[in-house]
Amino acid sequence: MTNNKTVLSWLKEMTDMTTPDKVVWIDGSEVQLEALRAEAVATGEMIKLNQDLLPGCYYHRTAENDVARVEDRTFICTPTKEEAGPTNNWMAPDEMYAKLKALYQGSMKGRTMYVIPYSMGPVGSPFSKIGIELTDSIYVVLNMAIMTRIGQAVMDQLGDDPDFVKCLHAKKDVNPDDRYIVQFPQDKTIWSINSAYGGNVLLGKKCFALRIASYLGMKEGWMAEHMLILGLENPQGEVKYICAAFPSACGKTNLAMLIPPEYLKKKGYKVWTVGDDIAWLRIGPDGRLYAINPEAGFFGVAPGTSEKTNYNALAATKKNTIFTNVAINNDNNTVWWEGLDKNPPENATEWKGTVVNGKEYTAAGNKLAHPNSRFTAPAVNCPCISKEFENPQGVPISAIVFGGRRAKTAPLVYQARDWEHGVFVGATMASETTAAAAGAVGVVRRDPMAMKPFAGYNMADYFGHWLEMGAKMDPEKAPKIFHVNWFRQDEEGNFMWPGFGENMRVLLWILDRCEGKAEAVDSPIGYLPKSIDTTDLDIDPAVLKELLSVDKKVWLEDVENQKEYFAQFGDRLPKAIKDQLAKLEANLK
Repeated sequence: MTNNKTVLSWLKEMTDMTTPDKVVWIDGSEVQLEALRAEAVATGEMIKLNQDLLPGCYYHRTAENDVARVEDRTFICTPTKEEAGPTNNWMAPDEMYAKLKALYQGSMKGRTMYVIPYSMGPVGSPFSKIGIELTDSIYVVLNMAIMTRIGQAVMDQLGDDPDFVKCLHAKKDVNPDDRYIVQFPQDKTIWSINSAYGGNVLLGKKCFALRIASYLGMKEGWMAEHMLILGLENPQGEVKYICAAFPSACGKTNLAMLIPPEYLKKKGYKVWTVGDDIAWLRIGPDGRLYAINPEAGFFGVAPGTSEKTNYNALAATKKNTIFTNVAINNDNNTVWWEGLDKNPPENATEWKGTVVNGKEYTAAGNKLAHPNSRFTAPAVNCPCISKEFENPQGVPISAIVFGGRRAKTAPLVYQARDWEHGVFVGATMASETTAAAAGAVGVVRRDPMAMKPFAGYNMADYFGHWLEMGAKMDPEKAPKIFHVNWFRQDEEGNFMWPGFGENMRVLLWILDRCEGKAEAVDSPIGYLPKSIDTTDLDIDPAVLKELLSVDKKVWLEDVENQKEYFAQFGDRLPKAIKDQLAKLEANLK
């Protein structure tokens, strides 16, 4: 498939170390992928589901010890510990290579190595980057075929260029004690061993598209962010684009695929999904910030996904999808998970492989599907996928939204005063980890820009890169930055805002602010809405007032927590961030 000398010499080095019985190049053809599906079914690696009800869909089960991303086994190996920073696990590259080479030695003996050339982003886009993943897992090949653009077209695009991201994955014996997911940013190299769970082995995803890409973006003057991208179309047919970053369990995928409430739908408003998880951003020739989704599919959490919570995500799973660690309904060979509906199948196979009576099993408090069970679905299946999804130039971004899950602190929405203040807002982003008792606040987990597990270098330098990007943009053309909180609670611990589709009302205020159409009032933390459109919404004006209020006492407590968090970065923390923190404290006092 290639005469690229760099590719061939690296491939030889890796095969000499892992000693597979044979090497198969993935050309991306449907014929080859279909043969691999059949082989995976024959060996039991995958189960073919009901092709009348779920055409092209398959099921996979991982080991019980291998069901999620393992942050404690994930390393950023830079020449110095300071370059990785205090939020990443670090080991010196030479030491880590030596440790891993011993584990990889002969790890593919008796197995086939698959060579997957893949492009993050549309092949040939100025945004896109190429990787090659070597793996001994058909499951990985078939998932990468959904999540990225793979095959001969990618090798043709690479040509003789030595510049690609080198990815090596070996299942080995799936031993959690020897499980490592390691990024070497300076070498553009990712090594993963002893896992077969998607988040650890689909190396184009978080490993490349965020950890390695964030480092490359810092070096090359662009950004790789843990953000959804959505387009909001108004009744006049104009579409404006928003990027938004949320920590997990804050409704990111739901927002990316939002269905407008009836009142706005009737007026002609629509939402278009460009991406649900990752955005790569560059400054365009016109000085505006443009974004692409580097992925080609969705790797979504199944539990909780239903027609009611996320109609579009569920619709995306109806064909050509791989389900991992959900339950099987044995009566019709389809899938089920908690939250899909209220009817667990009576004749079910739970995620670990035991046949059970689903109704009795779940009634006893057991879960049929693993809480982190997944679907890998092609983005083109999504009913609201944007027609700009494959646009190699990306879409122009009007607003950047940060959000967290805060019971008392953050109001429903506020706007940063300028880019620098917006970077500070993103840097102080947080969620509360536990359900708070009435009036009490949960444990605060800081997750700057939702990138804590994914920044491939020192987080303080990452803040600095955001500030540098802002300095390169014309302030008139730079996206405006906002913060939202759908999770504000009253004294009884009830959510005050209805959320889901109604969040569109907040997005409309955000876009009106970007165009100078909506009024705002200044507050110690930024600009708050003078009003939000609540037509046809049953919400007490007093509740809305509370949702848009700032409790100075609660905020001053949060400032102390912010100081503690920033202290770990020492002198590396940009002066602008320190100044913004001092300004916030002064405003509140």
